[in-house]
Amino acid sequence: MSGHSKWSTIKRKKGAADAKRGKIFSKLAKEITVAAKIGGGDPAGNPRLRTVMLAARAANMPSDNVDRAIKKGTGELPGVTYEETRYECYGPSGVALIVDVLTDNKRRIVAEVRHLVTKYGGSMAENGAVTWNFDQRGLIMINKEGLSEEEIFEKAIEAGADDVDTEGDMYEIQTAPSDLHAVATALEEMGISPSEAKLTMIPKTTVEVDAKSIGTVLKLMEALEDNDDVQDVYTNVEITDEAMAAAMAD
Repeated sequence: MSGHSKWSTIKRKKGAADAKRGKIFSKLAKEITVAAKIGGGDPAGNPRLRTVMLAARAANMPSDNVDRAIKKGTGELPGVTYEETRYECYGPSGVALIVDVLTDNKRRIVAEVRHLVTKYGGSMAENGAVTWNFDQRGLIMINKEGLSEEEIFEKAIEAGADDVDTEGDMYEIQTAPSDLHAVATALEEMGISPSEAKLTMIPKTTVEVDAKSIGTVLKLMEALEDNDDVQDVYTNVEITDEAMAAAMAD
């Protein structure tokens, strides 16, 4: 089970607490607003909006919340203007980190990201210093219940997916970024509802570090994702089973 898979598992297991605080819906609403502002409020003609609406549906985000976010993006309702920013960082033991942000105050968020990265023994990096080692991919998470490995492989490939990871407690289906929506829709038409569907950044190579450093990296990632302006955090650290168990026990 790869590092990005294990981090997805950790986030998913801890997701209930985030939902109670409204963080998941808040972050999805920001992304919907930005997508609608850039490409319009009709998901049929806006691939980015279609993609985030898949994620919203998988997270059981109320349709009223989605509609409001779209209208804020199209200007039908008053709203805040968000800017997209990506920060590249080095964490403990030099592991790579990508932090994707949607913010209404770039000066504030860069200070907050720098503070957290420094606090946990890392440093900010130049543009391109980290992203070269990552590929953007479509990622669809499917609950294993009631689906055999043979069945999910067959249906995923038929739907147009590139790969299926069957380790862990969920099936992870990878697609080309442009195929995410089509594959997720095809699976739904086959009676398979995604638990999550999103664009992600997957490392080309991962690095192994000692247990203490992994623990610190995971704490840094959690602290970053707890920031309201941070949409996603990606890393190339290889997460051991022991580190994952410890993180979920915290």
